[in-house]
Amino acid sequence: MKIPNTVILDILSAVFLTLKRTLGAGLAITAVWLAVSVPSADVAAAGVPQGGQTSIAASGGLEVLQLRPNFYMIAGGGSNVGVQIGDDGVVVVDAGSSASAKDLLGAIQKITPRPIRYIIDTSADPDHVGGNETISKAGQTLFTAAGSISLPGNFLGGVASILSAEKVLTRMSAPTGQASPYAAEALPTETFDQPRKYMFLNGEGIEVLHQPAAHTDGDVVVFFRRSDVVVAGDVLDMTRFPVIDVTNGGSIEGEIAALNRIVELAIPSVPIVSREAGTIVIPGHGHLCDQFDVVEYRDMVSIIRDRVRDLRDAGMTLEQIKAAAPARGYTRRYGSDSGPSSTNNFIEAIHKSLPKGKS
Repeated sequence: MKIPNTVILDILSAVFLTLKRTLGAGLAITAVWLAVSVPSADVAAAGVPQGGQTSIAASGGLEVLQLRPNFYMIAGGGSNVGVQIGDDGVVVVDAGSSASAKDLLGAIQKITPRPIRYIIDTSADPDHVGGNETISKAGQTLFTAAGSISLPGNFLGGVASILSAEKVLTRMSAPTGQASPYAAEALPTETFDQPRKYMFLNGEGIEVLHQPAAHTDGDVVVFFRRSDVVVAGDVLDMTRFPVIDVTNGGSIEGEIAALNRIVELAIPSVPIVSREAGTIVIPGHGHLCDQFDVVEYRDMVSIIRDRVRDLRDAGMTLEQIKAAAPARGYTRRYGSDSGPSSTNNFIEAIHKSLPKGKS
């Protein structure tokens, strides 16, 4: 007996939603295809998506995924990197680590011969800004191009511009009399301190949205409006609990506010939830996300925040709160016993940055 296509669609939709919670949307699609023995024609007739993003290259351990006709993600170079291409040139979001900078540049040049115009830093973390100097020097600023404001060719060295929140420049610079860990050529050349900076390049609006006091005080989220891609930086990290750097201005309330902002920007694939569609969200690390993934991550962070706050309000010390395991239910997926992203460090950061007084 042949199973009706509508039944097939219902079954696969349920399987997809279950797998997506653990694997992410892209891998869930693959798992559904491998796990269900249905002739391809029937599956196509049932309306099930027949593929996700396209992997087009791999160099130096990097993986290049084409997300849209003019938009790519490069993974494996320290952080996830967004690459938008078009007639105006190339816009790169985050430059990865210094160790992977040459490989990253080679991967970009394999995608397109067009000049790199902008690097947008989502934070001052070394795995996001380490490649600034190499990528910028390989580019060419828009300000000397024909049709622009036509400044002299040596303006800012003629290299690609580096854009960031003002706090990123502050963090990368050194106090008077001390040496910065970064060369002058790696520092941002354009900064802003207002909530929103915008550009229009390669046929679409680009919004750079400052998220104060989130992972740090210099985080930005970058929204490519026509491509419908959000590059989230380390506000969203699918490999671990968020690293809330309280020393550099991060806070739990700002982190949740930033995640809420991404949820508001992104549009999910509804009402057809089994389709590989909707806004693509690129996290700082880990697999690609859709809006549902961000909601789940936001809810996880909010639940743990609420548990820590309730335990604190009940009079517990930090050590007692840690012993009560407020991150239970999530440690297997996001937790770690060591490093800056350890579960204990996450709990400490929440406790330290929570508003004072009972809620």
